[in-house]
Amino acid sequence: MTKRVDPRVQRTRALLRAAVLELATEREPESITIAHVAERATINRATVYQHYRDRDELLLDAMENELAGLVGLVARCPLVVLPRDMPPAFVDILHHVDANAVLYRRMLGPCGSARFINRLHQLVAEQVTLQLVEAGVGSSDSPVVEMRAHCATGAVMGLVTHWLHDAPVHPETAAAEAWQALRPAGGTAAR
Repeated sequence: MTKRVDPRVQRTRALLRAAVLELATEREPESITIAHVAERATINRATVYQHYRDRDELLLDAMENELAGLVGLVARCPLVVLPRDMPPAFVDILHHVDANAVLYRRMLGPCGSARFINRLHQLVAEQVTLQLVEAGVGSSDSPVVEMRAHCATGAVMGLVTHWLHDAPVHPETAAAEAWQALRPAGGTAAR
């Protein structure tokens, strides 16, 4: 049985999430204070603390929908057994990030949120693990599967972070170049 959440609590949390995301598009996450969020949401600062322990917890909660969208695209993109031709889902990942580039740039930047980065890494690694298990590499608790999942996750996160900060090219161009780098020379991915 699901516990019913008071609609006032839902409205307050939605206000707080919207306020922190607005602020994150205007300034670095580390410079956002609970006072800033409360002022933007037009609520009392103490009310923020009734819902969230700190700014990072609020930022992470506010970014969950973004993360869910990105992770959904990662789930559709073969990152384990790579097809010869780049799948459209690979480009879709970069288009998704591009649609909210300011937020991703801030959250993944040097002044970003470690909790966000860790959560994103965890969620992407879970999807890659599922692909590895499906490909017959091993079970989800296998150290080999975990190592490969985190390696592929690091590649995806490295691509997104580098592209956002240092390689301002169109998403299709970035995806095509990255796909070439991911593909082993002249063959299919090793199982």
